[in-house]
Amino acid sequence: MKTNESRIEKINEVDLNNGNFTAYWMQSAQRFNYNHAFNYAVSRANYLNQPLLIFFLVDKNYPEAKYGQFEFMFAGLKELKQQAEKLNLNFHIFEYNSLDLISDILRDASILVSEKVYLKNLRRWKNNAAELLEIPFYTVETNLICPVEEVSDKEEYAAYTIRKKINKIKDQYLNDLAILELKNKREIKLTKEINNKIIKNLDNYLKNIEFEDKRSFKKFFAGGYKAAEKKLNDFIENKLQDYDEKRNLPHLDYQSDLSPYLHFGQISPLQAALAAINSPEDEAGFIEELLVRRELSYNFIYYNENYDKGLKEILPDWAYTTLKEHASDQRNFQYSYQEFDNYNTHDKYWNAAQKELKLTGKMHNYMRMYWGKKILEWVDDPEEAYRIALKLNNEYALDGRDANSYAGVSWCFGKHDRAWKERKIFGKVRYMNSNGLERKFDMDKYLEKVKNLN
Repeated sequence: MKTNESRIEKINEVDLNNGNFTAYWMQSAQRFNYNHAFNYAVSRANYLNQPLLIFFLVDKNYPEAKYGQFEFMFAGLKELKQQAEKLNLNFHIFEYNSLDLISDILRDASILVSEKVYLKNLRRWKNNAAELLEIPFYTVETNLICPVEEVSDKEEYAAYTIRKKINKIKDQYLNDLAILELKNKREIKLTKEINNKIIKNLDNYLKNIEFEDKRSFKKFFAGGYKAAEKKLNDFIENKLQDYDEKRNLPHLDYQSDLSPYLHFGQISPLQAALAAINSPEDEAGFIEELLVRRELSYNFIYYNENYDKGLKEILPDWAYTTLKEHASDQRNFQYSYQEFDNYNTHDKYWNAAQKELKLTGKMHNYMRMYWGKKILEWVDDPEEAYRIALKLNNEYALDGRDANSYAGVSWCFGKHDRAWKERKIFGKVRYMNSNGLERKFDMDKYLEKVKNLN
């Protein structure tokens, strides 16, 4: 299937080069299945009758990335290498150190294709590469169902403002996508200098990276497309029918658990959406989360570059004003970052949620809301509370440093929400407490669930 033109953007002004191969810089879509960027690269290579070079760059100094996150990503990359060999594709993984490496890899290329990105550090990375390169550089939107700029040209206020815009165009993007076959599969010979920069053994490479804590999540989340597809199939077959009723119950496992795989691009949201839509079950609740809520978070970080800075730049006026007005309110409990990190608070439910995050790389989504609200309540400066919540989430969650993470944490402080009854500390920001948890859920079962994670 031809890639929808609205997904494609040329990000430099360079004319087509008379090179020897077409290149695909795979980064945020770590998959071949349901990958519009890969398909577009294949179509350009076929048009030019050239072989395709696919490369991935590993930055071992990526901000806040930890051992478990690398381990999860590398599991997917190893699987991709095996799939590439079966498809007879030129696929190489390089250790990234500077933009010069990209120039060296592409010295004999005609054109470069990659995925559209949203986080500002990734946008800066690709824009800087585009300025340096002397070949056309195209980015293709493939990690969202509806292209972010097609949905809206501004930061949306809340789910209700973006929902109608997404619903208006979603049908034209909910199309099945088969892998295009590359016609010219000739081997691309790289220079000895470039070959020496290829990571030959990902396991050995990971062992040699220095980490303070070599925490592994593979007991709970195995990385890669096959694991992601297994999660998706299990969700569709066994959980979707009860998703609306049970997804918010912390002691049960009725969420899709796809967020780590979506974060690394190991599975496409389009594949997940089509699997739900084509199932016999009611998919409306799941599609609301996957399409409306998820793409609202991407709208947020795409149009607001201060998403990781401070509350003044990201919150609606009412939320920021009310938090500032109540910043000096007396806190009954106060904790340091280290106490939060080590789940050492007076609140057994909060401690369990933090423990779940650190052990598994993922926290139940309802508990993450409670978790974030309590950090706001127990830190005397809302700005510092936001910083602590982001840091904990980014460092321990497999889906940390993701649009959903930034939007989810900022929601705890009033983003994408409405004003509620005014109270101490929170002002008009939505309040949550342990009594509410106990009233709605069987929290003893949740505590037992987390206890058994060891």
